[in-house]
Amino acid sequence: MTTAETLDVLVIGGGPVGACLAALLARGSAAAPLRVAVLEPNRPDMPALEAPIDPRVVAISRSSERILDGAGAWPGVCPRLSPYERMRIWHESVAPASAGALVFDAADVGEPNLGYIVENRVLQAALLDAFVRSGGQVHAAQLVRLQVETDSVAVETTGGRFVAKLVVGADGAQSAVRQAVGLTVDSSEYRQAAIVATVATDRSHERTAWQRFMRRGTLAFLPLADGNSSIVWSADDDLAATLLGCSETEFARHLDHASDHALGATRLVSERASFPLRRLAAHHYTAQRVALVGDAAHVVHPLAGQGVNLGLLDAATLAELLLDARGEREDPGASRVLRQYERWRKSQVAFMSSAIDAFDRFLAHGRGPISRIAQKGLGWVNRSHELKRFFVNRALGTVGELPRVATTRKR
Repeated sequence: MTTAETLDVLVIGGGPVGACLAALLARGSAAAPLRVAVLEPNRPDMPALEAPIDPRVVAISRSSERILDGAGAWPGVCPRLSPYERMRIWHESVAPASAGALVFDAADVGEPNLGYIVENRVLQAALLDAFVRSGGQVHAAQLVRLQVETDSVAVETTGGRFVAKLVVGADGAQSAVRQAVGLTVDSSEYRQAAIVATVATDRSHERTAWQRFMRRGTLAFLPLADGNSSIVWSADDDLAATLLGCSETEFARHLDHASDHALGATRLVSERASFPLRRLAAHHYTAQRVALVGDAAHVVHPLAGQGVNLGLLDAATLAELLLDARGEREDPGASRVLRQYERWRKSQVAFMSSAIDAFDRFLAHGRGPISRIAQKGLGWVNRSHELKRFFVNRALGTVGELPRVATTRKR
């Protein structure tokens, strides 16, 4: 097909971040509607309520909860959400129940929970559904090429031709949009792979997210609504190859040892999946009439569960600036708007990315004096109410320069 009119915004990539941006734009421009479309060749269906929980899950922070509510997607994700009320973090040099472990509890900071675990497919489906309900269109097409012109961008796809005033690349770490406009990146390999699976455990997860730092990686148990746990095991490449190649029984034995039996014996209840871990940071988030969001702009280590939360903040920030510009009758592809978005988000992401890298370097893989201080620091932080509150607020995403929708409490 070919669009008969010039779009205001064409979002290329309808994953959670791209879909969130589109839904926020569609819902926020009722008085002066923005013409927004999304290209997504693999739109998922919302799974049935009784369907097994998919192992590919994400952690949703408080700020992300508010953004999803603003996008109209919160009712769609609620039926399959799993809130968690505590986090228990420890280094392999101490026992999980010892004074050397760090424990965060929502009750200590007056919150109902510390966040939610939700399937990636549920999040994506709910956001795309919210976008369509607000009048948006999702096209099952892929980018072929784009040509940036003075007043617009011409986009050739497998489904026809589009013209837009602004193109947003929400198409992941291998972003074709980013490559098409020549935006460069810093990228490095962690030489680790993340193994994800769903497991049953002898002990209840107690609505707690459990995380153990080890010399050869990081292991997290994320609580699910059905009583099982989703694991994310970020293991050095050689260990990951062993874990993926062994039998289910052997894998459970390795997992029991790596978790220090914190939840008792484990049993796989899903297939194992894996993906290589890398860090990526685009030198610029924008070019002429083009902006990048989510993994197209930055990829961080999963150990802190912040990847999708950073992306949703990208979406909310860009949506706010575009809607404000719309109110002032300004071109959505104006350089001023895009520069403001880049300045706002790039510094915030850089801070979080550096912090996550430090956790991986000093808590999971470090052996020197700084690492020993960091490992003991978990227990020190645990004894300070003020430090714990600081870290909890960071995890909730309720501090820093936030877009308005991320600070608005759900109705």
